[in-house]
Amino acid sequence: MQQKIAVQDVTTFIGKEMGLSEWRLVTQDMINQFACATDDHQWIHVDEEKAKKTPFGGTIAHGFLTLSLLSTLAYEALPELEGAAMGINYGFDKVRFMSPVKTGARVRARFVLDDAEIRPSGRVVFHYGVSVEVEQLKKPALTAQWLIVAVMEEKSSNL
Repeated sequence: MQQKIAVQDVTTFIGKEMGLSEWRLVTQDMINQFACATDDHQWIHVDEEKAKKTPFGGTIAHGFLTLSLLSTLAYEALPELEGAAMGINYGFDKVRFMSPVKTGARVRARFVLDDAEIRPSGRVVFHYGVSVEVEQLKKPALTAQWLIVAVMEEKSSNL
């Protein structure tokens, strides 16, 4: 069961780790599907034979595939905000691709709440420091600051 936090408690979590996802296997099929969806067929991602001759020893995931995985990793790792109807991606700051993700590697995401703004509209803007870790590597694949807006459910005025 996903942990829930109340809006009034959000700021008490600033500076704390809010979630750590499960490990996720990055497969060649996943990479190929991402290449098709984005029309990015650079050989280092999709040509297994040619990629064997590189220092990576095989294909690697697109950096943007690694970034895109944050949505699903966040969904499984982050607590739910009580009364939120949905979360909306508000953008990223300081995205850095630090290490390649080799095909067959497992990754997970770590989320630290850097800041939270409770807006007059009732929306909450979360500022997460995120890192995507690669199993058995010290250096993360990716680091970024991610902004997510929680849109609150409408209160019914009908009694």
